[in-house]
Amino acid sequence: MSKRILVTGGGGFIGSHLCKRLLDEGNEVLCVDNFFTGQRKNIHALLSHKNFELLRHDVTMPLFVEVDQIYNLACPASPVHYQFDPVQTTKTSVLGAVNMLGLAKRLKIPILQASTSEVYGDPDVHPQPESYWGKVNPIGIRSCYDEGKRCAETLFFDYYRQSKVDIRVVRIFNTYGPQMNQHDGRVVSNFIVQALQSQDITIYGDGSQTRSFQYVDDLVEGMIRMMNNQDGFVGPVNIGNPNEFTIKELAEKVLAMIPESTSKIIYKDLPSDDPRQRQPDIKLAKKKLDWEPHIDLDEGLVKTIEYFKRELAETPSVI
Repeated sequence: MSKRILVTGGGGFIGSHLCKRLLDEGNEVLCVDNFFTGQRKNIHALLSHKNFELLRHDVTMPLFVEVDQIYNLACPASPVHYQFDPVQTTKTSVLGAVNMLGLAKRLKIPILQASTSEVYGDPDVHPQPESYWGKVNPIGIRSCYDEGKRCAETLFFDYYRQSKVDIRVVRIFNTYGPQMNQHDGRVVSNFIVQALQSQDITIYGDGSQTRSFQYVDDLVEGMIRMMNNQDGFVGPVNIGNPNEFTIKELAEKVLAMIPESTSKIIYKDLPSDDPRQRQPDIKLAKKKLDWEPHIDLDEGLVKTIEYFKRELAETPSVI
């Protein structure tokens, strides 16, 4: 049955993929974005779709619409962007959660929060299960995002317990794919763009820190399964790819896939509070959602490299 679905942050990298998938399934989609970090070109192909509507709006302000489901994705998600205006980043997570939860409460509809693996901080437990409370610096340069997302989770569960709001919370691990912003400072987009432009590939630290990279289509599938589960499962649940790679391994893999590149790997100081390791424990997602990722890093990188080749051909730029 077709639904009218609100996606906040729908002009962003992940949000635009989610909007398209929801439209492909026959739903009406209301995309809300203030385009602080989202890009209109991400949803350009959707604007002519009869079931797609775009509303330019900042979720720190109340929103009054009539919908059947809410996916709350609005928030800058890369260090370059969320550290640009850290106060606004915190407000987006916290006030955005309050406003969207208030809307879900009024309409008596389900709402999904796009949380993050950053709630685990620089973890002492590896891999990270949902039961781990994390180790987060509350006053560091990443805290606006980490603590903003942690507070949003608190609000979601308090609205659930106090007001019986129908919530779902997913913790998203490193995700990549087409429509990433080439200037967002994320490691996959950085390495690909640097390699395609034969610039030095910049590794921060010695490259031994690890990440687990999830292709965006796998994430969207997990989010939709979480939203539509009928078992009363509210989460939080990790959605990520458990295959773990060092940052140096990723750089070498990208270079091997772009043989025409003359880039060299260089090393710079590690930023403050950068996690040493990140790997999701996805046993809960397998059990509750029958979900696991299916696109491996090599396959996903091929698609992402092709996207950035097209992007750079159209709009050459330097990081």
